Amino acid sequence: MADDGSEKKPKTATEDGVVDPSERGARRPDPLWLYFLSCASAADMRGENQRLRSENEQLHGRTWQLNHEVLPVVVIHATVVVDLSRVDTSIVAHIASFLGESLELLNLALTCKSFGWRQPASSLNLSLVEGVACRAVCSRATKAEMGSLPTYTSGTTTWMSILNRYEHLLDFDVFLGFAQRFLKHMNGVRTAVCTIGSDEWGDDDVDDFDYGDYCTAVSSGYVMTSGVHCVEFNTTALPCCIGIVRPMPNLDAGAYEDSCFFIGEEAFNSDFLAQRSDDWGDGNVHPCEYSSRSGKTNWTAWDEENEGEGVANWEGMESGSAGDTIGMLLNLDNGTLTVYKNNRRLGVPKDGLSGPYCWYAAVGGNVAVAIQKGSIPALNDNQVKGVICPFVTTTRPNPSRNMRQCFPSRNQNSS
Repeated sequence: MADDGSEKKPKTATEDGVVDPSERGARRPDPLWLYFLSCASAADMRGENQRLRSENEQLHGRTWQLNHEVLPVVVIHATVVVDLSRVDTSIVAHIASFLGESLELLNLALTCKSFGWRQPASSLNLSLVEGVACRAVCSRATKAEMGSLPTYTSGTTTWMSILNRYEHLLDFDVFLGFAQRFLKHMNGVRTAVCTIGSDEWGDDDVDDFDYGDYCTAVSSGYVMTSGVHCVEFNTTALPCCIGIVRPMPNLDAGAYEDSCFFIGEEAFNSDFLAQRSDDWGDGNVHPCEYSSRSGKTNWTAWDEENEGEGVANWEGMESGSAGDTIGMLLNLDNGTLTVYKNNRRLGVPKDGLSGPYCWYAAVGGNVAVAIQKGSIPALNDNQVKGVICPFVTTTRPNPSRNMRQCFPSRNQNSS
């Protein structure tokens, strides 16, 4: 008790003896009550744990009582049926025309009968893909090229086979002489060839090849009999002779393993002349070539006396250089061969041509050459007579994909 009679309250002090104002009037919990509270909570937790353990044991026992046989897996295949008879065939044909190539059309024909079987509604009794192939050939090939293609025959020659042939008209498919060992197609492209020593050949080398010898490659599948035909030859080096030669389908190319030329090899003249057929007619110019090294024109009649053989200069004559694009235009309507260099018309080195011809190239070592279809320039009397004028055309195509694949490091010339 205080002196004034009031009841004294206990003081709460910190370690320094100062009373904490927040503790003033605060009532501390009873320690005994806290003890009983904690014991009750612990008992509840133990009971809950015991209950969970009991449930786990029950579930574990039920698991072992289950049947563990593997259940079968049922795969449900979604089946989508498209009734193509309800789709306008002209729409399907138009879409299929964007495939473009014969192999792609063949794959389409094999997918279902709606594409590969003959369509009753077709006036020509053709399948859908055959109709697309027919339109592709007729729209792409010139009249002169159509004469070089097989004729459609129902049940024998299909339009897809004709389209495939058109796609490979200019393939170099006959190798003569050293070409059988030292010439090969470039990068899988059959319209381009390279000889040993060229960058395109690779690192392989041989000891028995004279780099002055020539290898000859013929595009025998493109037989030109009439009309106007135009191609371009791209070369990487010299020497290179390019030109036309008679088709000789029965010539045994394997019999000529060493040097073999169409012009200048008298020993082979009789072999070549033995391949003569009636369609050669009365013409006596059987091979005719432009020499890129000299710019001169060479030709021969393969006669024994060599009276029908010549090497000539011509008006507008120019030699070529590595990397040039040499264009050649064969006009069998008036019997002329016109030469262009880098899209510039040089002149007419040879006339009096008649009968069928094929394109060919004769190249020496270290040379690569590729052939592609060229655009036919506007023809007039002045050009036929040899007056120099630009290589003019209304639709000049860009270099083909195959040409760019053959010479990826070179810039192609374009008008």
